[in-house]
Amino acid sequence: MHPVLFHIGSVLIPSYGAIGALGVLAALFLALRTAKLAAVDAAQIWNLAILSVFAALIGQRLTLIVANWSVLQKHPSWAFGLAMIHHPLVAAAGALAALIAAAIYIRLQKLPLRPTADALAAPLILGLAFEQLGALLAGSGYGTDASPKLPWAVTYSSPVAAQWSGTPLGVPLHPVQAYAAMAFLTLAVLLFLGLPLRRRSGDIAGIALMGLGAIAFLTEIWRDPEGRGPLFHGALTAPQIAAVFFVLAGALLLLDLKPHTESAHV
Repeated sequence: MHPVLFHIGSVLIPSYGAIGALGVLAALFLALRTAKLAAVDAAQIWNLAILSVFAALIGQRLTLIVANWSVLQKHPSWAFGLAMIHHPLVAAAGALAALIAAAIYIRLQKLPLRPTADALAAPLILGLAFEQLGALLAGSGYGTDASPKLPWAVTYSSPVAAQWSGTPLGVPLHPVQAYAAMAFLTLAVLLFLGLPLRRRSGDIAGIALMGLGAIAFLTEIWRDPEGRGPLFHGALTAPQIAAVFFVLAGALLLLDLKPHTESAHV
């Protein structure tokens, strides 16, 4: 595939970062639409999303700096290449930072929690679809060996993919990132279409959490376990354990039988 999208002189533009940035833009503009459907202030949702994105980037970069501190002390210029490194721990750190920033903003601005979560559900899942597409091009989070070669298997040949993501070269692999991207895109469409039809606030967020967990759990089956924290003698990975908690959280949100009519004026 193509871990480097294009060059500007001697500067490399990584596919993962470029596609991820496109996904952020798509999610932001979708959030303006879903905010209206969820009866939440669109400007507040925009501010919340921007704040969360920056928090995620800072959280990821700090995690990478801490994890590579001993090396960076000897080679400070390598800090500029940290953005090329992708790892489940880095993604988790970014997600946690974004969640904390979002929670603080929601509390300070007194935003209605459940309608806000409903408004953010489809944009978040759409952003994940773009992220997985970028990972496919970069070779990040690559799949398991697809030998004998499947018709849709991907074979990486770029040394850059091996250097940045540890991707095996010359081996047909399951395009698990494509599986996840298609599943996330389908879920995002369903969430968007279901938003004006929801029975009560929080339903769309609950479905999103359950869908996110199910997709993450199932796609891990075809994802190479290297660096993903194998648990229980390799029966599960750390992302699969997290996926179970997402499903449980979504189920609890949906099973909450108390009526929720909170809303905000747009």
